[in-house]
Amino acid sequence: MANAIEPIAGDAGVSVDLAHLASLDGISGAVEPARTPAVIPLNVTTIVSMAACGLALAYWVYLGLMYRSHDWILDSHGRPLVTDFLVFWLAGKAALHGAAAAAYDPHIHHALEAATAGRQFSGQLPWRYSPLFFFIVAPLALLPYVPAFILWVGSAVAGLALTLSRIAASRAGVLLACSTPAVFINAICGQNGPLTAALIGGALVWLEEWPVASGVCLALLTYKPQFGILFPIVLVAGGYWRVLISAAIACAAGHLVSSFVFGFDTLPAFLHFLPITSNALLVHGANGFNKLQTVYGMVRWMGFGNAAGWLFQALVILSSAAAVLWLWKRDVPYGLKAAALASAILLATPHLFAYDFAVLMVAFAFLYRERAFDTLEVLAVVAANFCIGAFLFFPTPIGLVAIVIATGIIARRVWQALASNAKGVAHAL
Repeated sequence: MANAIEPIAGDAGVSVDLAHLASLDGISGAVEPARTPAVIPLNVTTIVSMAACGLALAYWVYLGLMYRSHDWILDSHGRPLVTDFLVFWLAGKAALHGAAAAAYDPHIHHALEAATAGRQFSGQLPWRYSPLFFFIVAPLALLPYVPAFILWVGSAVAGLALTLSRIAASRAGVLLACSTPAVFINAICGQNGPLTAALIGGALVWLEEWPVASGVCLALLTYKPQFGILFPIVLVAGGYWRVLISAAIACAAGHLVSSFVFGFDTLPAFLHFLPITSNALLVHGANGFNKLQTVYGMVRWMGFGNAAGWLFQALVILSSAAAVLWLWKRDVPYGLKAAALASAILLATPHLFAYDFAVLMVAFAFLYRERAFDTLEVLAVVAANFCIGAFLFFPTPIGLVAIVIATGIIARRVWQALASNAKGVAHAL
């Protein structure tokens, strides 16, 4: 989906025979040969890049049409549609009124959501984020609902685009961010997938150059702690102690400041209700197991019990941790290590939805940073994004296929890197 093309060579020019020109000197009426216009070849990568540009534009056009037909942001009565952003906006309202801790009570928050939407609805949309997230949703709640929604979506996508362009060291990162269906899914429901991806991307791109900034990103990532499962393993194994210490200090300071600003009862409320809401969403499948894009969700969607789901998820977590640990000990480009960690994070967490696949674009951006995609990889990236977008039409754990595809690209690159290293050693001997 990204502009996965290596720079296309320009016009090579026309070769000139100086001796022939000399023989023509002084001859009147010499006619200069006609030049053939240069033609840019249409290969797979060029076609995919053009299609990605069109898709990125089509998303916003379609969102505009959805808004006009009352299928996005507001219904026909001018009330907010029941989406995830309604959860954020109401939590921000609660924080502004000095009742931030009440947002963690799923019963209270559900009643507020139903009252604001003007109707009852099934399913659970709880506020289950750490108090750090209040620093974002409280300012948004100062705005009316529609401007707040649009500002949130626009700034989140812009932040992701900037992060991916920084990672990829190319404007291809912007195209990757804007054309993936994960961003469209986030825009529909107003979710925070781009923010999560930007924080993970920032932590990885600054890991070696600016360890303090990397640690701050990891501290902010604790607003969704399920995405930080594998980071401590990498930081300890790689000896990134400054990052680890910076993350710990920033996390403690951030939660202390949030307690002063939003109340000292917010962190206890978060810790108290987190297992309750997680139990409702994971164990009881309050919103449907088909929406969980994890091994646990797939096992439960297939009809197996909670124990079987956790057994398979635990195997995936251990395997992912072992694979990442092995790779980070190898002599391979950093981009491959970062891409592998970003992909493994998605495999390791049991709590993953379609909007979270913005994180997978971080892996693709690091792969592009290491070198531009070849034709096979372009097709693989397209297939992965197709699986993400297919969730809109076939709400099943199909997103797992996208992670497998990304893992396949990474494995291929790692094999090539290790083979190249082995040849280098052989030549040196």
